Amino acid sequence: MTDPAPLGFADTLRTAIRDSRTTLERVAEELRSRGTPVSLATLSYWQTGRSRPERPRSLAALDQLEDLLDLDRGTLRGALDAPRPRGRAARRAPTPIAGSAPWSDLADYRRLMAELDLSHDAQLTRISAHDWIEIGPDRAKRLQRTRQLLRAERDGVDRIVVTNWPERRGGRPQVIRGIRNCTIGRVVVDRTGQVAAELVFDHPLVRRETIVVEHEWHVPFPRPVTLGHQRLSRLPVREYLMEVRFDPRALPRYCVQYAETDGREQVRAVTLDTAHTAHTVALDLVQGRYGMRWAWSPY
Repeated sequence: MTDPAPLGFADTLRTAIRDSRTTLERVAEELRSRGTPVSLATLSYWQTGRSRPERPRSLAALDQLEDLLDLDRGTLRGALDAPRPRGRAARRAPTPIAGSAPWSDLADYRRLMAELDLSHDAQLTRISAHDWIEIGPDRAKRLQRTRQLLRAERDGVDRIVVTNWPERRGGRPQVIRGIRNCTIGRVVVDRTGQVAAELVFDHPLVRRETIVVEHEWHVPFPRPVTLGHQRLSRLPVREYLMEVRFDPRALPRYCVQYAETDGREQVRAVTLDTAHTAHTVALDLVQGRYGMRWAWSPY
């Protein structure tokens, strides 16, 4: 039996940030306060592998990062085991995002999906998708409602598979409920609390028929403080809308939207409307990660 290959710098940093349950914004603020500033965009590039620390000022920030993320001294510097590729190697096309990307272990993902019928997924065109997220006064996610407008590309398509992972790594799985034009078929939960479920349509579709389906995810108690919401897009979506409604008794200090495609992340500030709701919209969604992050003021 051979030892597993060591994680690269981007994977090490991304995993540490995820496990610490913090945000890039909070990390950037703390680094600035410690006199080793690193911009939010640079931190994002580091954790996606688009760039890596090479200049003396950037390398000096790694010691503070290790302290902030509770890593052993030298963990991040040790992951910088080779110079960044240059020239032709640096221009090599990135690997498309895999369906298993939210899962840390590909074997877990395969076991999760093995019991479900995925043959219908590629026969459905995603015309639009809408995620509605409710954040309560305790700063925790209470509910996620998703509406999709789908079109069948062959006769007989009667279901779609949706996935979800817990708010906290290893936390209790969220509970799914069909709302409109669908019922819940098989539901598979893995050892980490991640869920895959079939939405079975009210009737099999004929070719070119469209259907609107809605389902909800309910977050069980105890609910952890939520720092963001993310959608992983495996297949194209023509229009995607995400709305996050905050309880007026618990409004975030600031909120940003982000889109990560081809290993590159774009970040933009988002303002709340008069209903205390932030939204982001994307057209012709491609494979990637799309979401919002926010920061809370101290209690």
